[in-house]
Formats: sequence, C-alpha cells, structure tokens
Amino acid sequence: MANPSDPSLPSAGGWWSRLGSYQRLVFIVATLAWTFDCLDQQLFNLARNPAMAALLPPGSDTKFYGGIATAVFVLGWATGGMIFGSLGDRFGRAKMLAVTVLLYSLATGLSALAGFPNFPTIAETLRLDAIPALKDLSPHYLDFTIFRFLTGLGVGGVFGLAVALVADTVPGEVRPRALGALQSFSAAGNIMAGIIGIVIALTALGRSPDYWMWLFVIGALPAFLVATIQLKMKEPPAWIEARDRATARGKRSGSYRDLFSDPTWRRHALLGMVLCCAGVIGLWGIGVFSTDLVSDIVAQSLGGSGASPEEINKGKQLWGSLNLLFFNFGTFSGMIAFTRVTERLGRKPAFRFFFVGAMVVTVFVFQMMGKVGGKWDILWMAPLMGFFQLSVFAGFSIYLPELFPTRLRATGVSFCYNVGRYVSATGPLTLAYLAKEMGDEASAKAAAAGENVALAKIDAFRDAASWMCLIFLLGVVVLPFLPETKGRPLPED
Repeated sequence: MANPSDPSLPSAGGWWSRLGSYQRLVFIVATLAWTFDCLDQQLFNLARNPAMAALLPPGSDTKFYGGIATAVFVLGWATGGMIFGSLGDRFGRAKMLAVTVLLYSLATGLSALAGFPNFPTIAETLRLDAIPALKDLSPHYLDFTIFRFLTGLGVGGVFGLAVALVADTVPGEVRPRALGALQSFSAAGNIMAGIIGIVIALTALGRSPDYWMWLFVIGALPAFLVATIQLKMKEPPAWIEARDRATARGKRSGSYRDLFSDPTWRRHALLGMVLCCAGVIGLWGIGVFSTDLVSDIVAQSLGGSGASPEEINKGKQLWGSLNLLFFNFGTFSGMIAFTRVTERLGRKPAFRFFFVGAMVVTVFVFQMMGKVGGKWDILWMAPLMGFFQLSVFAGFSIYLPELFPTRLRATGVSFCYNVGRYVSATGPLTLAYLAKEMGDEASAKAAAAGENVALAKIDAFRDAASWMCLIFLLGVVVLPFLPETKGRPLPED
C-alpha cells in the first residue's frame, strides 16, 4: 500500500482523480450528509437566543436556559453516536447514514413547531409539569429541548458513519486527503448557516421575533438527501468482507464488548475519547458562545448610539451571522492546514501544535474582541479563532479510523467522537454557571461603584470563557499515550 503521508502525494485535484465514479459518489453523499449536519448545528446556535426569549417567561435567564438546551442537544448527540456507530458496523454504514439524516432533518423541523403558541405540546401530554424541577418552565421550552435531543441523536450518528464509509471505500494512499476534505466541508455547512442568517436579518423575516423558527424550517430540508443514499449507495466491500470474516471466526461487528475486551482497541477507544473531549468541549463549551459575546458587544454599541430596540435586534442578528460566517472561513483554512501538517509531520505533532494554538488564540479573542476596533474586530478575530479551534476536527476524521479494525471502525470512531460528549455536555453548563456566578459578583461590584453593570457582566463572561480554555491542554496531555499512525495501513484483527 502506498504511504498515505508521503509529501509527494498529489494535490487535492490529484487525489480526486484517483477515485472511481462510485468512490466519488460515496465521498459526495457522505460529505453532503456531514455538511448538512453541521448546517443544522449552526442554525441552532443562531436560533438559540431568540428561541429562548420566545419560549421562556419574561425575565428568565436566557443564557442559562440556552446553555441547558445546548447541553441536552449535546447529550442526544453522544447517545446517537453510541447507538448508530454500533448499528453501522453491524448492519451497514449506508443504511444507518440514511436513518440518521432523516432523523435530524425531521427533528429540526419539529423544533420550529415549539414556537407556535396553540400547538399541542408533548410536555403537557406527558404531564412533565408535574415534575417539581420542571413545573415553572414553559411547556413549549420543554418541547424544544425534547426536539433538540432527538435532533442530537441523528446528528451524533452521522460523523462516525460518514468517516467509516469513506475510509472503507477510497484507496488507502489518498485516504487522509479524502477524510480531511470531508471534515473541511463542515465549514461549508457552517458558512451556509451564516449566509442564511444574514439573508434573514436583511429581509422582512428578520424583523419578526419569530424569525428563529424559519432557521429550523430551513434546517429540515436535507431530508431529500436520504432518498439518494437509499437508492444509490451500497455497503463497502471491505465492510462486507470484514463482517463475514468476523462471523466465521466467532467475532461480532459493532460490538462494544469486543471493543473493550481487546486491550489494544480498549486503550485506543478510551484515549481517543479523551483526545476528542478537548476539541468538543472547546467548541461546544466555549467557541459556539462567541455568538453571545458578539450579541452583547453589538447591543452595547448600538444602544450607546441611541438605536431603537428593533435596530439593536437586527444588528445582533446580522453581526452574529457575520461572526459565524468569518469564523468558518478560518475553519476551512485551518482544516486544510491540519491535513497538510499531519501528512508531513505526523498526527501527534499536528494535534499538539493546533491544541496549544487554540488555547492561546481563544483566550485572546474572548478577552480582546470589541476592544480594538469595536464590532469590526469580528472580521479578523473570528476567522483566527476558527482556524485553530476547528482544525483539530480534521485530525479526528483522519486519525480515529486509523485506530480501529473494519468490523469495529464506526463503533470506535463514534465512541471517541461522541461519547466524549457526555462529558462535553458539561461544557455549556459550566460556562453558563461560571458566567452567572462571576457576572452576579461583577454586577454587584459595578453597581456599588456606580459603574456600567452591563459592561461588567460582559467582562465576566469573557473571563469565564477564558478560564475554560484550559481544556485544550487535555488534548496535549493525552497524546504521548496514543500511537503515531502516519504511514501505516488501517488496522485489522
């Protein structure tokens, strides 16, 4: 097998020319599934704040409950990854990929229904208001969190299935480039979300407080992709051979028992999960909340110039979408850069460099955004943060399939990438808690000193996010215990 990390490999156009027509179809379908998956995620980030304002009683802490909704979504993501990764190894990657795309599309559309006041709610039907901890919450907010959990189930299943499908289909010598490109297109989905947000902000829809529901309706559209998957996709011959070989030897495909009974696969799974935790918590516990910081900066800027509430709301929509857009311009470049670095220097040196860069740059951006050039800082700070924060996700798509045999590949990849989200779900909750505690303390001090309370709360949010950036070092700490896979073929047992 050719050395996949040889610097003499062809450029992006060259690796594409090495694929057959069916291999290209597999790559395109898997990449679209992951692209629309990421579109769905980012539409939620744009819709979260206005959705909380619409679904919660007046005066509620929208950041706190938005953090809870995000954590529920991430928990669904982790659960879906566990379930569908195993099912993909057992029954086929293509079949399960169709199921996951359909699930997240439908559940995203249902999320919009939570905003209709006369729509019968699941929470009322199930009498969730009888639970003491939930009795003071709007049933529409509870429905919203239920739909976000279901969306998470589908979203969580896509990555492991798409990566395993491509890894088992394309030639080994171009696998890193193909998987790096697949992950890079996640930025395309995120950029699409930013453009959609900008278009809505600049049209009549943006003037409605219910504009967030349209974001979820748009996110439901990728369901059409399911038909293409079901009609055109076949299971990879490598998976069929591995399944049959495992059955003949009394082994099971997609078995967590087999994954953890073998010392090598168990070590790879547990350490790979920790590696992913650093990136996932960094994104979902810190990075995605940069939109909240942008909203606060824009509100302060426009409010200080005497803008009306409608103008402030429109400005928050517009600049929040621009933040997402420019963040993902940096993301795309960062993922391409990570792919090239890992090909030349190895997987572990690439992770080490980009994790340290993510910590330093994210602290800088959260502390300085809005203080150098006002809201215009977004145009250069957001892509800088995206370059480092999301680059490691290209590494996950390249490195994780290289840790597991074919019969356990989707299971192992999904375990590492998604089970860490059970831990990662604490990220949004931790940030929400830290921001609230530090914000309350800062507000009290500012009020006593006659200073601007709103600015004190923004600075407290900056500090809370900066402390959480220490999580990126977790990815560096675990690297010495993982193998270097540069230049090695995919493992089998």
